[in-house]
Amino acid sequence: MNYKYLFPFVAFALLLAMALYFFFNPSYEKSLRAKYYYELGDYREALKLSKEAFSQNVYNRMASTVMAQSLTSLKYVEYIEDAKKYKKELDAIAAHEVISKGDRAKIRLICEIMLSSYKKLAPSVVTDTNLVEDAAKYHREFEKLLEKVHQ
Repeated sequence: MNYKYLFPFVAFALLLAMALYFFFNPSYEKSLRAKYYYELGDYREALKLSKEAFSQNVYNRMASTVMAQSLTSLKYVEYIEDAKKYKKELDAIAAHEVISKGDRAKIRLICEIMLSSYKKLAPSVVTDTNLVEDAAKYHREFEKLLEKVHQ
């Protein structure tokens, strides 16, 4: 056999074996599904699948990466959900003709909670930019509202 064809054949066989192992290993299959759900924006499902994949194989770097990314993205999702809930509550208070001292204190407290929660968020390079932008938008709104309350 000609040796110049032996090296490419062996390299191709090794790559094929690695690819087959990657696609048929249950841990890597789950981490691929987790990555798919992460890309779709279903961070809870991605986190669940990546945790399962990581528990099956602690050396699965894809699973650990998707798990970390999902946790970061879920923090943003939870912040945005809280911001929407509080914004709705604050709009109901603002609809009153006269805002009492108690309501002002409540508005101030909610704004301070949301501002301190925002400081705890730390985006990664792969965090969805829409999530980061939405969180920043709500952060600016709460800052403006807190300034109005302090006046």
